[in-house]
Amino acid sequence: MTRIDSASATPAGAPGRNVAIAGAAMTPFGPREASLLELLAEAGTDCLADAPIGTDEVDHLFVARSGGAYEGQSGLAAALAGELGIRPAHAVAIEQTSSSGAAAVYEAWKAIASGTCEVALAVGGERMTHLSTATATDIVSGITHPAEYRHGITIPSFAGLTARRYLERYDAPRTALAKVAVKNHAHGVANPKAHFRREIDVETVLDSPVVADPLRLYDFCPISDGSAALLLVAESALDGGEHVHVDGIAGATGTHVVHERDDLTAMSAVVDAGRRVYDRAGRTPDDIDALEVHDMFTILELLQLEGLGVADRGESWRLVERNATERGGELPVNTSGGLKSKGHPIAASGVAQLVELYDQLIGRAGDRQVDADVGMACNVGGFGNCAIATILSAP
Repeated sequence: MTRIDSASATPAGAPGRNVAIAGAAMTPFGPREASLLELLAEAGTDCLADAPIGTDEVDHLFVARSGGAYEGQSGLAAALAGELGIRPAHAVAIEQTSSSGAAAVYEAWKAIASGTCEVALAVGGERMTHLSTATATDIVSGITHPAEYRHGITIPSFAGLTARRYLERYDAPRTALAKVAVKNHAHGVANPKAHFRREIDVETVLDSPVVADPLRLYDFCPISDGSAALLLVAESALDGGEHVHVDGIAGATGTHVVHERDDLTAMSAVVDAGRRVYDRAGRTPDDIDALEVHDMFTILELLQLEGLGVADRGESWRLVERNATERGGELPVNTSGGLKSKGHPIAASGVAQLVELYDQLIGRAGDRQVDADVGMACNVGGFGNCAIATILSAP
């Protein structure tokens, strides 16, 4: 393996070092028999094998877990360090609900950019399919405010309320939401790691059972098992090997109590995270060639397109209607299949979004490859309670 040139590295403590991603991997998403630790080790091992970096050079490990107790194990970060053979690396678990994956990447980025370390591994994963849908939904909905939870409010019900408000307020056709699902399933067919690899049509979406009116079964992502990993390195210390540049990463929180928000159809955390990352990266929405968003529900894809400035308020559905977000469109969105088709092992999703962008930017996305030099991901926690946005570029 090619080793980093420590002599060329910026001295520890120097601020603002450029950060690169030099390796990426994910497991197949879907029902798995492996334990959570085994899933994390699978992605981590494949990621280290993908990178031009020696295992002994990893000095920080950040493990994302959602805190949802889908499969409980304490000391998970230290256990994974042992499984991967990267002792004595500093190892810590990161929790930020469904944005935990991007949060782990953010911590890895900060550790390198600040000069605290040279090489950091970020791994996120979840094992969920052994639970019933009702149990998993109840755990996910634990993020809601106690006052809302006591009244039976769940994250899916918030999605239904928001979708109804959006469709009525902006005179958007119900088919626009269905086309989000159709498009992401079509993209997922080309992803060998996706949970669902089959195409659907608008009629299938609209005829599926109602879950939270007007949203139906095919407007929701599946419950999945899986893991994803990224290796981040100080760019100045990287000697050879494929890599992409981390232009910027930024996070923000929104109003936790959803019923206290000024507007259900606006996700302030996404707006703020987007503004911050554009500023940090020196980019604008016009620079983005490929976008991965957190489409846990179809309505979330529309809201994030608007929150990130890709579309004006109330106008993102028009992009979907004219096929602009398809793989061959003006701005391909969720070429991985998104959470909708790829799957959503909660803490893995934010990492997996960046795995997809890494593959796109180095040109190894296979049948789902698009022409992209700059990619952006948005990982959302809860129902817009928080968000982390990341911009990557080809070197």
